[in-house]
Amino acid sequence: MEETEKELERRSKFLSSLIQQKKKKKAIEPDDDDHDLGDDEGLKVHVRACDMPLPLQNRAFHCARVHLESMPPGNKLDSKRLALALKKEFDSSYGPAWHCIVGTSFGSYVTHSVGGFLYFSIDKVYVLLFKTAVEPLDH
Repeated sequence: MEETEKELERRSKFLSSLIQQKKKKKAIEPDDDDHDLGDDEGLKVHVRACDMPLPLQNRAFHCARVHLESMPPGNKLDSKRLALALKKEFDSSYGPAWHCIVGTSFGSYVTHSVGGFLYFSIDKVYVLLFKTAVEPLDH
């Protein structure tokens, strides 16, 4: 149990350092908009926190955009449908144990596999996508 607690603490410190680096960068370069990945005609994507290779990020953005744009205008956000679509896409493409949380307001504290964490927004919809390790149970 002590090893698990150490690992959680290590990951917590890592995420805190990423957040601090991002805050420092914004303070130094307030007009830098390199994380805003939208265009004037489509939905704007903004990366909030990330530990994921760029190709996987782009796949998540594309999948989320396609599903959001396919929803009829004026309808309420179907967050479960979007979360399920992203989870299925990533499970089938990159192996099992992907998890997805979608909404306009939520808090979270998760443990993820290295290279398997993305927190982004599209307009006012926030998406948390992360992978966990799958280990067999010892009986």
